[in-house]
Amino acid sequence: MAKSPFLESIRTFMIVRNYSRRTIDTYLYWIKYFILFHHKQHPDKLGATEIEAFLSYLAVQRKVSVSTQSIALNALVFLKTKFLQQALEPLHHFQKSHRQRKLPAQSRCQPA
Repeated sequence: MAKSPFLESIRTFMIVRNYSRRTIDTYLYWIKYFILFHHKQHPDKLGATEIEAFLSYLAVQRKVSVSTQSIALNALVFLKTKFLQQALEPLHHFQKSHRQRKLPAQSRCQPA
């Protein structure tokens, strides 16, 4: 599968600015997913309404955790404000996730 020149330019942009490899991979995942969600429209043509629709989809349909939705939001804010250098309207009208991350079960052993 050929790599997207657009995503590769984002990767280079982040590498030059010393973003961690994990942050780069995570942000690229969410940016690619956002583009695919909107039928491969270029992100410079998508605005706050489309970002809100995507975040609502993640919460309602995918039932992602609060932290996952937050990471996706951070990736899209980075894309619009840092990479594309576009102003972004406030994002208030999206369904926020309420699912909490599952914590490991407490040990049932009692201290002696």
